[in-house]
Amino acid sequence: MHILIALAGIAITAYVWFNRVQRGAEVATDLLEAASDVKNAARRLGFRRRANQHAVEGIDDPNLAISGMAMAFLELDDLPTADTRAATDISLRKHLNMDADTASEVAILGRWFVSECGSPDAAFTRLAKKLRKIHGPASFEPLMAILNDIATSGTGTPSAKQSEALSDLARIFHLK
Repeated sequence: MHILIALAGIAITAYVWFNRVQRGAEVATDLLEAASDVKNAARRLGFRRRANQHAVEGIDDPNLAISGMAMAFLELDDLPTADTRAATDISLRKHLNMDADTASEVAILGRWFVSECGSPDAAFTRLAKKLRKIHGPASFEPLMAILNDIATSGTGTPSAKQSEALSDLARIFHLK
């Protein structure tokens, strides 16, 4: 009888380890796919990262900076919901005149810019400065329309961190 219990224990242990290995392979595949998504989006949109330079400094297209700011602004809220993310996608398409595929790729790059900056706060400020530098005040109107859509899609009002980011934006664009 004790031999059967030992064999059952060995079988259960083997099953558990097999599942762990399988889940680890799935996670590794997901990470590789995420990296390839960023590469493909960057390639399609013409973004090239320059050597020895921060990723944000390589932005030449104001739509990339705006989408990065939108993703940073979204992540400044405590826990963005799927509805808020969907509203952000719709807002990007509407105010930047993009199709669904382009808006999705721009959002992927925007999230990557935020991760490269380390935090949504730092990303928002850095991207705002870059946007002002490459496109000036002409980009302010579509940016504010997108940020307004994001802020009102959740609770209806911006969070404390989002309000602080809007104050920083006003300072960067010399509106105060």
